[in-house]
Amino acid sequence: MSNINQSRRRLFSRRKSNAIRPPWSRTDIEFTDICSRCDKCILSCETDIIIKGDGGFPEIDFKIDECTFCKKCAEVCPEAIFTDTNEQAWQLTATVNDTCLAHHGIWCQSCKDACDPRAITFKPEIGQAPRPNIDLNACTGCGACVAPCPNNSIILAASDNRV
Repeated sequence: MSNINQSRRRLFSRRKSNAIRPPWSRTDIEFTDICSRCDKCILSCETDIIIKGDGGFPEIDFKIDECTFCKKCAEVCPEAIFTDTNEQAWQLTATVNDTCLAHHGIWCQSCKDACDPRAITFKPEIGQAPRPNIDLNACTGCGACVAPCPNNSIILAASDNRV
């Protein structure tokens, strides 16, 4: 198959993006089918975490700040992209990877200090720096723990296929 045909196939294939879409938004493929890329959600975000992502579609960047679940993005959107804002915003949960400073014996609890729902705790261990533990039932997926992490060790990912 020629490179041109492969490029066309990639262009028109409907692949799922790894982008995190604004809270209460539809699944990724539905989102990109409906979103007009008007930027109203980007301009209304009170913490400026909604950015223009791949293809000009809105994405969340938790390295900037957290989501306060203010609902402004859903309120200003002229399209039928958002679901019921009285439901859970999304199925995201935080995960701490191996680059966490605490996993390397360095005392750091910046993620815990930023977590309002107190979903992140640290259990003291003899002879070691306390390591983070995330209560997935308490984690709202707000992303408050991501930006303050000095080692970029926290990611938010979908706990189901919604995002």
